[in-house]
Amino acid sequence: MGWLRAGSSVAKLAIRRTLSQGGSYAARSRIVPSQSRYFHTTVFKSKAQTAPVPRPVPLSKLTDSFLDGTSSVYLEELQRAWEADPDSVDESWDNFFRNFVGQAATSPGISGQTIQESMRLLLLVRAYQVNGHMKAKLDPLGLEEREIPDDLDPAFYGFTEADLDREFFLGVWRMAGFLSENRPVQTLRSILTRLEQAYCGSIGFEYMHIADRDKCNWLRDKIETPTPMQYNRQRREVILDRLIWSTQFENFLATKWTTAKRFGLEGGETLIPGMKEMFDRAADLGVESIVIGMPHRGRLNVLGNVVRKPLRQIFSEFSGGTRPVDEVGLYTGTGDVKYHLGTSYDRPTRGGKRIHLSLVANPSHLEAVDPVVVGKTRAKQYYSNDEDRTKNMAILIHGDGSFAGQGVVYETLHLSALPNYTTGGTIHIVVNNQVAFTTDPRAGRSSQYCTDVAKALDAPIFHVNGDDVEAVVHACELAAEWRQTFHSDVVVDLVCYRRFGHNEIDEPSFTQPKMYKIIRNHPSALQIYRNKLLESGQVTDDDIGNISQKVSTILNEEFLASKDYVPKRRDWLSAYWTGFKSPEQISRVRNTGVKPEILKNVGKAITTLPDNFKPHRAVKKVYEQRAQMIETGEGLDWAMGEALAFATLLVEGNHVRLSGQDVERGTFSHRHSVIHDQETGEQYCPLDHVIINQNEEMFTVSN
Repeated sequence: MGWLRAGSSVAKLAIRRTLSQGGSYAARSRIVPSQSRYFHTTVFKSKAQTAPVPRPVPLSKLTDSFLDGTSSVYLEELQRAWEADPDSVDESWDNFFRNFVGQAATSPGISGQTIQESMRLLLLVRAYQVNGHMKAKLDPLGLEEREIPDDLDPAFYGFTEADLDREFFLGVWRMAGFLSENRPVQTLRSILTRLEQAYCGSIGFEYMHIADRDKCNWLRDKIETPTPMQYNRQRREVILDRLIWSTQFENFLATKWTTAKRFGLEGGETLIPGMKEMFDRAADLGVESIVIGMPHRGRLNVLGNVVRKPLRQIFSEFSGGTRPVDEVGLYTGTGDVKYHLGTSYDRPTRGGKRIHLSLVANPSHLEAVDPVVVGKTRAKQYYSNDEDRTKNMAILIHGDGSFAGQGVVYETLHLSALPNYTTGGTIHIVVNNQVAFTTDPRAGRSSQYCTDVAKALDAPIFHVNGDDVEAVVHACELAAEWRQTFHSDVVVDLVCYRRFGHNEIDEPSFTQPKMYKIIRNHPSALQIYRNKLLESGQVTDDDIGNISQKVSTILNEEFLASKDYVPKRRDWLSAYWTGFKSPEQISRVRNTGVKPEILKNVGKAITTLPDNFKPHRAVKKVYEQRAQMIETGEGLDWAMGEALAFATLLVEGNHVRLSGQDVERGTFSHRHSVIHDQETGEQYCPLDHVIINQNEEMFTVSN
């Protein structure tokens, strides 16, 4: 692709040259005063019935608007030299001329193709890959008016209506997507149709900011496939069933507890089938355990329909329930409101596997749970010997306002690739209500998308219309595949809306009257999907009615059972903490001392450095003094006491992890747990060598 880099710098100036010829694509912009944004559409205006076909122009005759004189002469000389002897030019130019000159001259129907047209066509393809998301149909309410970039307009590259059915030679490249297919000759119309289908539908893909070519090619292969995502009847029935569960669960709670605050998922119900399909795909790819962190909105739905917390238990908590039975010897923690609680269950997947799901408890401070979830996932990976970090995965669900506005989000993102903090990639799902409590996006962030902060990590971002459940499922499955393939973060931006206020007793029309006027008349995602399936003929009204009746019956049965449900204190915990004393139990402090001979043995191990290691002379003196302390048993300081405490914990088989700012050296140069060779820069940690064949992660100290 060296020629493309060389050519694009001169070709980008060519794109306005033929705008005045014949028919043209005309841009129409409409200003929306309240949004201070532009909405751009492209319509074709034909000046004449027979628009002239652009003719080849000798490179040296081109004006400065395309190539400056030096570049045009240079290219023409290169072409003449190549025609005389292909080996006389660089391999990249040989490929270029072979593809766009030699092939074009012999392929029927494309003999009029010029080099500059070929360059422009590739720039058009790239424009869709970079900016196609700007034209995607993302907002289910149709409120957001966005300016479509000029570079998505074929006229920007000099193409006219007369060119639509001309065949163009694209070449066969070392690229993924449809450029890699064995179809080097395609009409402009078919190329544009493919690009529109791939990049301007219900999913907007942002991935061209990723520097790694292999990752971009992998995504192109997934995005630019000739056949759009198609699900058979069986899959569609599963998706429908899950969407009905999600929708009727919220409706049931609203009917039974009309004045309760439940932070329902109405307007974003497709989150549930999306998550369930994501987990099924992840399980197929080797994931055995998932740790989930999320805010209030949709939490009860996720607990009941994704994690499979018993519905009778959720209903019992809503009704006030009975007091829990005492369970002596179990640490229970403190109770909390129902939309803060967590739980943990094993659930079967569509592929016949089982997966462990753990939803951690969450405080009112949104996003505070992020590092807790990532840390818990890292701990699970350690204790299950998940060295590849493919069996345990973290899922974080965010709100649009908090993802863009909370510093802890960015801080957690930046831990994702650090050796001692990575978990092999986190999947982030943003439930994008397009409003943060009462704050509009234009007042809440400076960037276009709430997810732009993730671009700093080279994470792909999939913006998806929350009303299109199949698109949501596709984006969620793709996120799971990315995580398991590249072991790095990925973001799904679920663009939806909030049918009610911040909670069910809030009045959103105070601050968003226009939005809520539209929402009041907007059909639910279930209604939209129901109509789509009926039109396709794959599902009948009776099929849908049977699923709805089944769900309704189960909800009512669970509601009746909830009246006699006796909760146990451990129910809300993410896991059962056996052996951890409860606050009610009388306890005593164990004697944590160890025998002097053990202290001497571990003390020698942590004060001995390799013979060929050359530490800083001041650090060497510190370690000599520590060795003297161990030998004499006198003059031990706090730093030595801490090191001995860590070492004896390791000897007893405990995993010790010390993390924070400058903890390796210690803020006041007292710890020196990691020593640096002054000549080679090599690092050595004595506490990694306390016992024979010690797991290198058993003691972790990390800045």
